[in-house]
Amino acid sequence: MTRKLAVLAALLLVPGVLSVAAPASAQPDFARPHGLTTIGLQGWQVLTTASVKDGGDRVSTPGYATRGWLPVKPDDAGAPGTEINALVQNGKCPDVFYSDNMRKCFGYVDKLGPVVTKPFSDPWWYRTDFAPEIRPGQHAKLTIPGIVGEGDVWVNGQLVATKDVVSGAFAGHTFDVTKLVKPGRNTLAIKVYPNDPTKMYTLDQVDWGQIPPDNNTGIQFPPTLQVSDALTGDNAHVVQDNAPDLSSSKLTVKVDVTNNAATARTGDVAATITPPAGAPVVVKQRVTIPANTKRTVAFAPVKIVKPQVWWPYSMGGQPLYTLTTAVSQDGVLSTSSKSTFGIRTVTSRLVGKSAPLPEGARQFTINGKDFVFRGGGFAPDLFLRYDSADTAHQIALIKNLGLSGVRLEGHDMPPDFYDQADRAGLLVIGGFLCCDAWQPEDAATLTERDYRIMHDSAYTIAQLERNHPSVFNYGWSDNEPVPRQESETLKAFREADFQVPVIASAEYKSTPTLGQSGEKEGPYDWVPPSYWYDSSHFDPEDSSRTNAGGAWGFASEQSAGHTVPTLDSIKRFLSPAEQAKLWQDPAYNQYHANFEPGHGGYAFGTLYTLDQSIARRYGKWTSLKSYVDLANIANYENTRSQFEAFLHHSTDRANPATGVVYWQLNKGWPTLLWSLYNDDGDQAGAYFGAQKANKPLHAIYGYDDGSVTLDNLGATTQSGLSVRARVLDTAGKVLDDQTASDISLGSQGVRTGVLKPKVPAETKAPAPAQVYFVELQVSRGGQVVDRNVYWLSTQKDVVDWAKTLGNPQATLSQYSNLQALRNLPKSQVSAVAATRPGGTGLVTTVTVTNTSKTPGAAFFLRADVRRGTPDGREAPGDNQLANATWDDNDITLWPGQSQTLTVTYRAADLRGAAPVVSVDGFNTGRVVVRGTGGAHA
Repeated sequence: MTRKLAVLAALLLVPGVLSVAAPASAQPDFARPHGLTTIGLQGWQVLTTASVKDGGDRVSTPGYATRGWLPVKPDDAGAPGTEINALVQNGKCPDVFYSDNMRKCFGYVDKLGPVVTKPFSDPWWYRTDFAPEIRPGQHAKLTIPGIVGEGDVWVNGQLVATKDVVSGAFAGHTFDVTKLVKPGRNTLAIKVYPNDPTKMYTLDQVDWGQIPPDNNTGIQFPPTLQVSDALTGDNAHVVQDNAPDLSSSKLTVKVDVTNNAATARTGDVAATITPPAGAPVVVKQRVTIPANTKRTVAFAPVKIVKPQVWWPYSMGGQPLYTLTTAVSQDGVLSTSSKSTFGIRTVTSRLVGKSAPLPEGARQFTINGKDFVFRGGGFAPDLFLRYDSADTAHQIALIKNLGLSGVRLEGHDMPPDFYDQADRAGLLVIGGFLCCDAWQPEDAATLTERDYRIMHDSAYTIAQLERNHPSVFNYGWSDNEPVPRQESETLKAFREADFQVPVIASAEYKSTPTLGQSGEKEGPYDWVPPSYWYDSSHFDPEDSSRTNAGGAWGFASEQSAGHTVPTLDSIKRFLSPAEQAKLWQDPAYNQYHANFEPGHGGYAFGTLYTLDQSIARRYGKWTSLKSYVDLANIANYENTRSQFEAFLHHSTDRANPATGVVYWQLNKGWPTLLWSLYNDDGDQAGAYFGAQKANKPLHAIYGYDDGSVTLDNLGATTQSGLSVRARVLDTAGKVLDDQTASDISLGSQGVRTGVLKPKVPAETKAPAPAQVYFVELQVSRGGQVVDRNVYWLSTQKDVVDWAKTLGNPQATLSQYSNLQALRNLPKSQVSAVAATRPGGTGLVTTVTVTNTSKTPGAAFFLRADVRRGTPDGREAPGDNQLANATWDDNDITLWPGQSQTLTVTYRAADLRGAAPVVSVDGFNTGRVVVRGTGGAHA
């Protein structure tokens, strides 16, 4: 060894002295985590205990006969999933999500509570074999990362832990099984007890859809086994101390080291921080750990000058650092770990004290930059099946929507979900669930066991999410926590070094420790588009500010309720009888809404309120197709308005809008309730309305004051912008035409008062209503980069606030009269499409042109890519590529105007067919064009 290298090595072994880039030859090999394996990747055997006469001592014995048991393949998270998943995997309910097949196969549940349906009301066995690489003298530790329900854990015929300990979906526990595990074949068996979310700290589906009759009982995260020598390393992570201007970052690496031996042991702990670009930094310590003791080894801070900073995708790049650690004895590696993290700073504060929000609204800041969070409530698969490719597709859809991120309420996801969010630059709001055991109504009923599970759950959640820059806050749902619930949770977060803002409630509530949440909830059912622009109405008697949903404050969950998919999607999951009910019986309790019959109040099982608004505003439909067309138009204008209003009002310093979470983004099954895209990937009117509102450069027409706002939601300053506003009547006559030019706007900038179009004067019924359009175009360098068209009436929606406040839907004293849209003159369009390879799939562009000789609009033009025949027609049957992702859709054009739409999709989805594109408008015929070529109608 050279003198220079010897000095370097000596310095690296001195605790707390130096952080330095080591030569490649001096760096440990951390490429693969050592000693940790996932149990059950080869498969599980699952069966109800009602069919198993033997106990855990027999069931967990290697070689136990499992003839007749359900073989279950793990999902992409490595877990076997729920009991219903086991049955579905084994063909027990083909096409389980079609119509009410789940009810016919497994029963019906109409409220949260204990499992009452056979065979799920009995415990179930989950068993699997594993063959660890373990040598004599080594130690083995089994981690159960949580059970949806509770479980007795058995290994090789011996009881390891009972359900008194192993309880909770996220409460992880590690057990020393050294005396039980041997080389060769071993067996883990878990007796899983039925989930009762009203008494257990687990998860449930609230009122988001139907409740699976097994209450999601099962194993969502896979057990793991760690094999090591006397010294074991785990819980490796980085604690950040970033300069306010992010000119530097001090990174403290921590690793828990356990001595499993009966005598003190000495070993070496090393860590490497590898930047996205540049030289790795290695730090080391020699440590002596007393017998049977765990110690946290903390290294002296590694100072990174000019760190590569992680940003949300719309604000910058997503560089990720890698942390690798190793624990060795006498030069022999015992355990190692590998993970990634991003350097970023998240803060929050209360801003804009006002009458509605006397303590202010919650404002989140990333890396010192304020932004308006725009997201949606994310729901996992109804049976908790994790699919990595599906996650990637949904993240692509979310980014295509222009949203900042998602809110996870009580459904923390497997590690891959956060890894993908990190790489995508998608923000994640984490939090506990409402309406069940996580929201205790009376602290006097809680026990020491309850508080232990709360603590252990919070600690495990923090371990899972703390290194992920995508996770930027965590909090409670409807209610603030009871005092000790809060203290146990915050204690666990501190112990795990979880460095994000913690929010007391998703409503306007507070605790002495956390202070005011600055957030609010609701509405959840139909309100008119103009509702979102209200900033003055609230119920002073309701301090939680629930269902006062105008664009002010931070709205943690709200929407206008039911969303109707495209007709293609509807035919995939609704039976013909249900399709008929959809347009003929608004009071029908649709199975694919939820289990709540009736309408009004908090009953969301029917589409009654939405349907009444469509009939009053647009006129009555006459068929399923006409109903779907009108519902898509109504959903479009409402989702657009919700997001636009929060941007439009974000500059109001007295009462600012700081963020909005659309309730909900998606569902874990096909749905008619609260979604921006459907389970099959289908993007209907609600999707494209939200997408339009969240375009990177976008002009907004304010429903409140009739002014135009321009926003720049991208990462860089935009200059040379112009905004043109035209007002046209239904015959195509231009009533007003204005342009504002030479505008510059910084990243995340919002400028109000850019223009104020002159629109027809307001009228009151019974005076006739005039329908008109407002078209906004944003150009940069003479090129149109954003088109946004509104259809409005001189007879406005008028909310009866006295009857609306406190309710999850609006009561109107007058509905906007848009029925003249039904009499739009017929229009003609042509289309030309071309297809090319792009990325990992295909890209088709379709240019749609209004070719009419008359001056009227071609209204609400919808394009779909479909499987076609060799001669360029649509193939028979279900031919829509639901997973295709469009950059824009549901557009409106005037004669001579063209717009090019771009769609990406997987070639495999064509199933060998040629792509064709259909274009269908509200007042046009249907056009079908080949991937190359054109047609008109």
